[in-house]
Amino acid sequence: QSGARINISEGSCPERIVTITGPTDAIFKAFSMIALKFEEDINASMTNSTVTSKPPVTLRLVVPASQCGSLIGKGGSKIKEIRESTGAQVQVAGDMLPNSTERAVTISGTPDAIIQCVKQICVVMLESPPKGATIPYRPKPASAPIIFAGGQAFTIQGQYAIPHPDLTKLHQLAMQHPPFTPLGQTTPGFPGLDASTPTSSHELTIPNDLIGCIIGRQGSKINEIRQMSGAQIKIANATEGSAERQVTITGSPANISLAQYLINAR
Repeated sequence: QSGARINISEGSCPERIVTITGPTDAIFKAFSMIALKFEEDINASMTNSTVTSKPPVTLRLVVPASQCGSLIGKGGSKIKEIRESTGAQVQVAGDMLPNSTERAVTISGTPDAIIQCVKQICVVMLESPPKGATIPYRPKPASAPIIFAGGQAFTIQGQYAIPHPDLTKLHQLAMQHPPFTPLGQTTPGFPGLDASTPTSSHELTIPNDLIGCIIGRQGSKINEIRQMSGAQIKIANATEGSAERQVTITGSPANISLAQYLINAR
């Protein structure tokens, strides 16, 4: 519909690069459709959530570092002008993206503000083309960290712990057949995962206004986190005059670290 060429990079990464090529008006059309799509997503995710304020639409643009100077302007004048005239938030990352000469430019706001902002950024990019060779940013496939908890293996993808049946089988086999037992140790298994691991407790404080998204509707989220992590999680009642709630996590070190990870991801 936009008339732009759109290419999306390979899919086994936590991030993918969407490249939009064409005349400026085709690019704005494509960007406005993307921004509206993102807004639909936000609206859909808010329908059964307890969050009251609507988060802005956020896009991360990948811009050759040699063009970022023009985008920022002398003493930050250009970026200030773009922020003021469009109402969008614009941030240029200080560091280059890994193994590239490109930087991330994050823009957020209403879809209208974002479209106006992209227009102005395109104008700057046309006026001052990149200097020298650009090494494009290519996301690396995630060698996802693996967490074992409650006898199950999980790989971490983005903000989610995905149960991994193949690794779980391996893990259970490893628990049954110890390769060799170190002297003076009678229980087989991975360190920190064996049934006799002492349980410990860990305390967190969470701001009152975020506790709802951790508990979920009628406790659905917190129960999910309890099940996935295998840890016990207690949330203290709100205390008068305090803006935070105390959360106590009890279990093996592996259970606690997975529970903490899942709570932070929420």
